[in-house]
Amino acid sequence: MYESNIKSLPLVARGKVRDIYAVGDDKLLLVTSDRLSAYDVILPTPIPAKGEILVTLANFWFQKLAHVVPNQLTGIDPVTVVTASERDQVEGRALVVYKYKVLPIEAVVRGYLEGSGWSEYQQNQSVCGVKLPAGLQRASKLPQPIFTPATKAEAGEHDENIDFATCEKIIGASRAAEVRDTAIRLYQEAADYALTKGIIIADTKFEFGLDANGTLHLIDEVLTPDSSRFWPLATYEAGASPESFDKQYIRNWLDSINFNRKPPAPQVPADIAQKTSDKYREALIRLTN
Repeated sequence: MYESNIKSLPLVARGKVRDIYAVGDDKLLLVTSDRLSAYDVILPTPIPAKGEILVTLANFWFQKLAHVVPNQLTGIDPVTVVTASERDQVEGRALVVYKYKVLPIEAVVRGYLEGSGWSEYQQNQSVCGVKLPAGLQRASKLPQPIFTPATKAEAGEHDENIDFATCEKIIGASRAAEVRDTAIRLYQEAADYALTKGIIIADTKFEFGLDANGTLHLIDEVLTPDSSRFWPLATYEAGASPESFDKQYIRNWLDSINFNRKPPAPQVPADIAQKTSDKYREALIRLTN
């Protein structure tokens, strides 16, 4: 399903992956499509079963990490908030969540050096203002996980890495510290668990929102192949771009055809789309049994 079309609820927004509908005044229906965004550009080709895989894995993590921080889940079955004819659009791929005030940052935690972090490290031996030891290689494990926030971009725009001081200016010093400490704990607990399943979580991004009392809640998605780098432990080796169970496979394909990272994106061949789906499913199976 590339795009949902639910008429019984007001459409709030279409994100890079999720279509968001209002459920009353205080709840939202998040429908996870099979769209994939790479380099912040939405690809025109759906990835088979991607929506169901993301929601199943996110639900697993929301429940597993609920002791760390409260989350957005209401427990309401999505099929109960739409009409009978619309149920096939939400079954297995949607969540009914509380509507919170979204903090305007991406809470990125890195345990390994890859992606934009590796690029920045090569220039100044730091990532988002966090100084790192000299001599690290691509995909090196960091001495400890680091919090490297980013601004939230609209569809078609690029997230921008920021330092902690800028994060403090955006959401306040005490809230920034709370987000940093919570995000690092979430990452560490998830990463420790994933290692027992043969997966390295190299990095991930969390999003947070506030309820009416100002209490921090984990929202959006959590620890999926869309928002994280998952590497197989068995073949991991520092010094090169590792194998992955995430969207890196499709990023590599885009690089191979010299995609300029600007819309419009090219159609994805069926075999590349299916292989991407297979990698996402492998992560789901390994992590959740």
